[in-house]
Amino acid sequence: MNLRERKKRRTRDALLRAALELFATRGYEETTVDDIAAAVDVSQRTFFRYFAGKEETAFYVPRLAETQVVEAVRARPPGEAPLEALRRAVLESWDRINETIEEIVPVELHMRVYRVIESTPALLAAHLRRAAELEEELARIIAEREGLDVDADPRPRIVVALFGGVIRVTERLWSAGDDLTLEGMRQLTATYLDQVGPALAGNWRTEQSP
Repeated sequence: MNLRERKKRRTRDALLRAALELFATRGYEETTVDDIAAAVDVSQRTFFRYFAGKEETAFYVPRLAETQVVEAVRARPPGEAPLEALRRAVLESWDRINETIEEIVPVELHMRVYRVIESTPALLAAHLRRAAELEEELARIIAEREGLDVDADPRPRIVVALFGGVIRVTERLWSAGDDLTLEGMRQLTATYLDQVGPALAGNWRTEQSP
């Protein structure tokens, strides 16, 4: 990376950190692009060289994490059952995701903004739209690795919808709790993913709750 590229990256990361800090302290709706630019002492025009708008800054880091999960699913051994491949891809890529985040913004700030996303209707709607797109992408990957036609066999979309539902539940519970650490989110996610099999196969009337 040459000097020009390093300078551009520093400006991008400074804008991103400023945006997230403002969202976390002031609120997303109360923060403008001008506020973000002013926090870094650059012009609005400079901001738009790096981001299409403030929504992109809110989701920039989560999108990087999603990319790592997608690549982790692609790399899972072909003999693994689809749901296990999804589970291991998420949990085993956690450390790499953590490192990716820390290269750009403090992890604590990233996690605070997760709560902002959950509590801001416009951001939550965008997050859920993206989650649906991500599920479709993962369903196609699962179908390909299993040698299936995703439009003829419903199983890839079903298993990914189940997986996505578990992730969504853990996101909601985590954001409403007191532990805003990445490790806290990982542990909660692992606990819920581990209960998928028993929840589907068990007799709830005769078994104790986990």
